[in-house]
Amino acid sequence: MDIIIILLALFFLMFVAYKGFSVILFAPIAALFAVLLTEPGHVLPFFSGVFMEKMVGFIKLYFPVFLLGAIFGKVIEMSGFAKSITQFVIKLIGPARAMLAIVLVGAILTYGGVSLFVVAFALYPFAAELFKLADIPKRLIPGTIALGAFTFTMDAFPGSPQIQNIIPTSFFGTTTWAAPWLGFIGGMFVFILGMIYLEWRRRQAAAKGEGYGTGHSNEPEKLESENLPNAFIAILPLILVGVFNKWFTVLIPKYYGKTFDFSAIGMKNVPEIQIPALAAVWAVEGALIIGIITVLLFSFKRIKNNFNKGINLSIGGALLATLNTASEYGFGGVIAALPGFAAVNTAMSNTIKDPLINEAVTTTTLAGITGSASGGMSIALATMSETYIAQANKLGIDPEVLHRVASMASGGMDTLPHNGAVITLLAVTGLTHKQAYIDIFAMTIIKTIAVFVIIGLYYGLGII
Repeated sequence: MDIIIILLALFFLMFVAYKGFSVILFAPIAALFAVLLTEPGHVLPFFSGVFMEKMVGFIKLYFPVFLLGAIFGKVIEMSGFAKSITQFVIKLIGPARAMLAIVLVGAILTYGGVSLFVVAFALYPFAAELFKLADIPKRLIPGTIALGAFTFTMDAFPGSPQIQNIIPTSFFGTTTWAAPWLGFIGGMFVFILGMIYLEWRRRQAAAKGEGYGTGHSNEPEKLESENLPNAFIAILPLILVGVFNKWFTVLIPKYYGKTFDFSAIGMKNVPEIQIPALAAVWAVEGALIIGIITVLLFSFKRIKNNFNKGINLSIGGALLATLNTASEYGFGGVIAALPGFAAVNTAMSNTIKDPLINEAVTTTTLAGITGSASGGMSIALATMSETYIAQANKLGIDPEVLHRVASMASGGMDTLPHNGAVITLLAVTGLTHKQAYIDIFAMTIIKTIAVFVIIGLYYGLGII
């Protein structure tokens, strides 16, 4: 019965998310419903002592990353830098390679720190025009954008400033550059296999005589040539984010050491903080600030008229994204404290003995149920990270491998139909799940396979 109660809570949350209801409201309802069915008298203590503590702890640690990432993405969009990079790549590769061009631009933007939601909006008009010129079915646009923005640069490539690559750092004491070779090889596996799949789909459609099609909804206006910034200037902030992220990652631990003791500066009531758990987060935040300043220095005249409106929109988006994920994190904290979870945990540990495979399966499953890579991974690591670390220490597994497996697994089954990014992408492109979701799901399958590929590489060749 304890296990059934947990499953009811999980599927209820998945159902309401699929229907479009906010998890900010329904995550605590689902969590406290499970507590009510388990022990009615514990509902209020669990709400204040577990759910709210976990939720606020997540916001405390990660809100600045969400905020700075949203602002950086917005100024990149408003400055015309995103358009400039897109047009440059298209000219370089040629419109005949429409799919490859869109995937590469999406990868450049996300690896440079731009939010994947911003990338979806920025890429769609160019994707639509290119697909029309090449007469490729419009229904393949979402899968193409998803490969470029939601996959290998989101959580596989080392140094990615996306939140899915940052969360494991606070659990394993690693950096965003953890397991660089595993991340690079896994990312290239996804990229190559994803492109092979998309090209197969394109040829399949061409053989049937299917082109871009007509009568589509939400078609963008025809792109007009405009005086865009120089492409090399446009890509400079993205490069600086990557460079300074790496530099700060090395510099911060050297400067502060392992702990910072406030009592040494006369603040005796403030507990000391552990620098390794925060260094990667600080590094990304510092790098994003450098990126934002760089954009403003080069293009403030272009964005100054709409600067206030754009910043306010990005702040609102950051608040929503943070609260969504934090609510799911609080939900996971409550579920993990219930007796049913201990039974599930024991069953999984007895069934899946290997810590890396257990971590991959647990993380991707929870990401799929919650419809969120960051939310599912946060739940998995909040409840299981200490167990994984203990098992890894016994087997001599480097914590960096735990980081990379968790990060990549979070971006596997998270893109089920109720995922927020999937719903947004389909809405932006004016397509339905029936028309285009199958290609997004194919990327999900490829991502999930990639996790087990890197686990095999680690065990077989010792690659880190």
